[in-house]
Amino acid sequence: MIDERVNVIGKRFQAFKNIMVLLMVFCQAAVMVAQVSFGQSEKLKEGWKFTLKDATENATNDFDDSHWQTISVPHDWSVKGQLSPTLASATGYLPGGAGWYRKHLEIPLDKKGEKVYLYFEGVYNRSEVFINGHSLGKRPNGYVSFMYDATPFIKYGGDNVIAVRVDHSQSADSRWYTGSGIYRDAWLVYANPVHVSQWGVYAYPEKLNSGYRLNVEVDLENGLGTSQSLIVENQLFDSKNNLVAKSTGKLKVQPNQTEKLTTSLKVKRPNLWSVDTPNLYTLKTIVYSNGKVVDESLTKTGFRDFTFDSNKGFALNGNWMKVKGVCLHHDGGVLGAAVPKAVWKRRLLTLKEIGVNAIRTSHNPQAPDLYNLCDELGLLVLNEAFDEWEFPKRKWLKGWNKGEPGFQGSYDFFKEWGERDLADMVKRDRNHVSVFAWSIGNEVDYPNDPYSHPVLDGGRDTGFTQPIFGGYRKDAPDAKRLGAIAQQLVKVVKEYDPSRPTTAGLAGVAMSNQTEYPFALDIAGYNYTESLYDHDHAEYPNRVLYGSENRHDFLAWKEVTSRDFVFGQFLWTGIDYLGESGAWPSRGFYSGLLDFGGFIKPRGYFRQSLWSDRPMAYLGTYPSPGNRERSPSMDAWSVWNYEEGQMIRVVCYTNAAQAELHLNGKIVGERKTYNNETGIIFWDVPFQKGTLEVLGLDNNGNQVSQYRVQSSSRPDAIKLISGEGNYKKGELAQLVVQVVDKNGIPVMLSDEELTCQITGDAKLLGLEASNNSDMSDYTDNKHRVYHGRLIAYVQLGNTNGDVVVKFSSPWLQSGEARISVQ
Repeated sequence: MIDERVNVIGKRFQAFKNIMVLLMVFCQAAVMVAQVSFGQSEKLKEGWKFTLKDATENATNDFDDSHWQTISVPHDWSVKGQLSPTLASATGYLPGGAGWYRKHLEIPLDKKGEKVYLYFEGVYNRSEVFINGHSLGKRPNGYVSFMYDATPFIKYGGDNVIAVRVDHSQSADSRWYTGSGIYRDAWLVYANPVHVSQWGVYAYPEKLNSGYRLNVEVDLENGLGTSQSLIVENQLFDSKNNLVAKSTGKLKVQPNQTEKLTTSLKVKRPNLWSVDTPNLYTLKTIVYSNGKVVDESLTKTGFRDFTFDSNKGFALNGNWMKVKGVCLHHDGGVLGAAVPKAVWKRRLLTLKEIGVNAIRTSHNPQAPDLYNLCDELGLLVLNEAFDEWEFPKRKWLKGWNKGEPGFQGSYDFFKEWGERDLADMVKRDRNHVSVFAWSIGNEVDYPNDPYSHPVLDGGRDTGFTQPIFGGYRKDAPDAKRLGAIAQQLVKVVKEYDPSRPTTAGLAGVAMSNQTEYPFALDIAGYNYTESLYDHDHAEYPNRVLYGSENRHDFLAWKEVTSRDFVFGQFLWTGIDYLGESGAWPSRGFYSGLLDFGGFIKPRGYFRQSLWSDRPMAYLGTYPSPGNRERSPSMDAWSVWNYEEGQMIRVVCYTNAAQAELHLNGKIVGERKTYNNETGIIFWDVPFQKGTLEVLGLDNNGNQVSQYRVQSSSRPDAIKLISGEGNYKKGELAQLVVQVVDKNGIPVMLSDEELTCQITGDAKLLGLEASNNSDMSDYTDNKHRVYHGRLIAYVQLGNTNGDVVVKFSSPWLQSGEARISVQ
């Protein structure tokens, strides 16, 4: 029972205005480990120097950085800062600032004649990169991947100094926690002067009458002073490394120019990618010049097709289905924005366990690791670019919707960089089989934040009756600008990937309907406006609708299941995240199905009862509210420790037809059937110490699921629940510990402070108990448990041997994890 509570485990897109069906197919490509489609890549992880002292001389080669802090990348300095109520609640009461990174790098002499590039998956934000004192360029967007050609300034056979300035002095420039620094992987890339361009392989499938065709485009760059006659071979391999198709093409590339080769590979009966069977293929692209290989790249790809229909919804490979999605921000609680891939894998697997089949990247491109995992695990991705365009949104400083807001943001570089940022997102991610739509914005149409329109004075018929919006503001930006910007952004997307639909999360749908904004999109996302589904379906019959951001309650889901034309929803949110905090003390937004540590919350089990096909049951309790509660809570924790005789509400989340409650082996109350109004079965029973158990039953009374909760006594020991075992060098151990009583029963009420001590080649990245109101120091090795539990992230070193991780607390028996590193 402990495990039950704590162990988480082508067609090219064609838009026909006179018909309702949109068909599209595509494939995924993850090219090289660095998402760069050429050359040899080397991760720049160790040996960086870092300081928060801003000075221009930090970029020079002869600057003495020996007194700077030594760190590894990825690195987020904000999360290691001190939480303070004087800082902005929008970004989790954590600091920003301006920081510098430096790294000394030897480029071998035998690399002379090759191109040398520096590639960054993400730097937050307003970065500038130098090599040997020369500025390679600036990139203000903190979420977009970028690369610089460092070749002209390289000292081959000598010491080279990379310096990166990161300016996050506008610390409250987001509505959520962003992190600060080189918070994603950085790479050194070598390439022949003749090579596949950055993100230069684009592969997308097309469904034919007799199977599928993988269409491939390869951009080839000639960095030499003479023209090059090239042969390009594309080979397609299945998951068992069997060659299933290949093609060969020729082209001539003029000096210092880029040319495109277009080809296709036919596969009669491919193994299709789906959320249940995420079959992947590998495309190998080989470039020959004068009979010699000058470049190779590997692209993960797949076959499947989409159908979007304004009446029937969404089909994957011809199977009509509901998208059961969640919105995700990019932080990992105590880890900040520098989240290891293993953490995301654990989280995504847990979301799939709940029944989630889609992710919305809120509200920016995320790390390549996330997309790779969604490809591998079978999760659809709605990939989103922006949260604001040419004007800033409100950023709350003293708590969500509290006091006077701030107006820092990314709007100031949108005009110059917006289209390029969007293009780079599409080019980087367009080959991922998981990505099924491109979102050009989220809630940029929120009424009066910042755009306004006369319809806001329209009254009940327009849907704008809430005082929070206010009336039409003549001095605000004209909402009609939304249509013009949307049309231009959609044009950018279509230039680089016409195989997928464009979309956006609309917040002020009734206002936006007065503009060209929704009509520029292929599919329209509605944020919290389920009340307009029927009206807009009738008014705009060719519009494909879905919920792009939605509440967790049962009614919001019924708005989807009761309408074929609404193809799904994305809950806000899948996982608790830092920022958008309430008034101090509050670390972040707390509406996730999973908490900061990636553990399933009660509302996660509630959603599992609605979304999962596997039989399940869950019990939660709280003092009985009598008749004051309209609907039983979806946030009831599994606690069975109250005053003897106290009336307790016991709620059951289950997908079984019936449920039966037992207390200490005896049936309590009547057997109840599934509640089609709330999705929750409940009983009010007097508390009696012992074991409370629910049985999920089918229509014939046969048991199909069960869940048990037991009364605990006082905390007695610290128990390792998961994470021990054998690991490879450099891997991440995620150790889950639980405070238990003398009988091994979890003590959910425990809040003891644990101390973590490590012996061996490893370091502690953080302790996360998932308590939103715990504003203590997160940079040390001590932390209080929450619900008696926490997770420790331990980064293993590169030495063979044992690592011992010990957890201790006064009055408790210590717990110890032994890890074997090979």
